[in-house]
Amino acid sequence: MKSFNDVKNDKWVKKLLIKHALIMYRQLSNNNCRNIKSIWGKKKMKLYQFDAAPSSKRVEKFLKETNIQVEIIQLNIMEGEHLREPFKTMNPFNCIPFLELDDGTVISESLAICKYLEKTSNSEIKLFGENTKEKALIEMWNRRLENDGYLPLFHGARNKFEMFKGAVIPGTRTNFQQNLAVTNWAIESAKTLLTRLDTHLQSLDFLVSNKLSVADITGFHTLRYAERVGIDIKSYESAFVWFCKLEQRPAFQESA
Repeated sequence: MKSFNDVKNDKWVKKLLIKHALIMYRQLSNNNCRNIKSIWGKKKMKLYQFDAAPSSKRVEKFLKETNIQVEIIQLNIMEGEHLREPFKTMNPFNCIPFLELDDGTVISESLAICKYLEKTSNSEIKLFGENTKEKALIEMWNRRLENDGYLPLFHGARNKFEMFKGAVIPGTRTNFQQNLAVTNWAIESAKTLLTRLDTHLQSLDFLVSNKLSVADITGFHTLRYAERVGIDIKSYESAFVWFCKLEQRPAFQESA
């Protein structure tokens, strides 16, 4: 029987050991290369927006109130930059803002972006609510404000102002004609909402749990839209006081 030294000195065994060593070296090298590629090739999360757009302002206020940091890239939608490549492929809805994650996934819609950032950040400020009841009430007010005010007024503005001619339908450049009937319907819908909002805010500083939430941000921009299409928001006394108090917050002052 061969001793260990005899086996170690055997030419065939030496070749086999060298072969396995080479295989292991290649595997380790490939893994290291993959790791290096993943480190160097990893994308950094970016938020694409246009500062003047209300949808971008909603996210901007959220970021400032929660102290969440994210790289921001400005796209000039007035010049149609969001309709060009690579942005058109990245975000087929062709609207801003949109968030590009590290892995290339794109999330659009202001509230979806804010919710993702809140869930994935270490911020102690939770503008979507801290318990089940708060979360439900904030969601309820967000939906009411968006469905009856923010979105109707958004479309009302696009059907009224000269700057939106050729861009009546969001994310497009078409010859679709503006229709003032849409604006008039939006105004009536918003007035009904503002009456209900005014009643709710008679003894409150915020919409839910007497502290700021994303519903307040949505509500603020609903009143801003209402003001711009010609609604006298001062006639809704409690809602107007609430609006003015929000306007004094540092995060709201800089981007109102």
